[in-house]
Amino acid sequence: MAHILVLYGTTEGQTRKIATVIGDTILDRGHSVELVASTAFNGPLPAAAFDGVIVGGSVHTGRHQEAVVRFAKDNRTALMTLPTAFFSVSLAVLDEAHPEEATDYVTRFLDETGWAPDLVETIAGALRYTKYGFIKRFIMKQISKRHGRPTDTSRDFEFTDWRQVERFVDRFLQHLQVSTREHAHSLRPQSTT
Repeated sequence: MAHILVLYGTTEGQTRKIATVIGDTILDRGHSVELVASTAFNGPLPAAAFDGVIVGGSVHTGRHQEAVVRFAKDNRTALMTLPTAFFSVSLAVLDEAHPEEATDYVTRFLDETGWAPDLVETIAGALRYTKYGFIKRFIMKQISKRHGRPTDTSRDFEFTDWRQVERFVDRFLQHLQVSTREHAHSLRPQSTT
């Protein structure tokens, strides 16, 4: 049984919801999980306490949350000693005309932090009109209109593909299992005959 840290940054709550589903899926697969908001994380990452780490953040005004950036940057050395994954949440995933936009956000994040996770996933988020202030609601409505997305500001719209999230967790757990097996093999005494 592996013990996995899932650390996330969220603004209106969709990334927290995704991180919670990731945590629940890890538990369903027989492992233990620690779910932590990036703003609540204090101190250096105790790498020896975890078998793997999944980090996630959402994109707002072209950037991931500062607390997520800071965590990855400050702990990149510890992260490099463990199996890791990063998931980025944005509506850019839905933009068929510019599919590279979502991966550009991830590239910018990884360049800024110097971290190279083993797995990366871009996941569609949500339009949380009811959580936005007046100005953000107006701006998001205009952006949505331009991209052919819903503009009814009286409700929220969720675009997250939950099966994709589950597949992402399964890929990470498979990677974790392979990494653990390879690590155990490398620690075995080698025959000198």
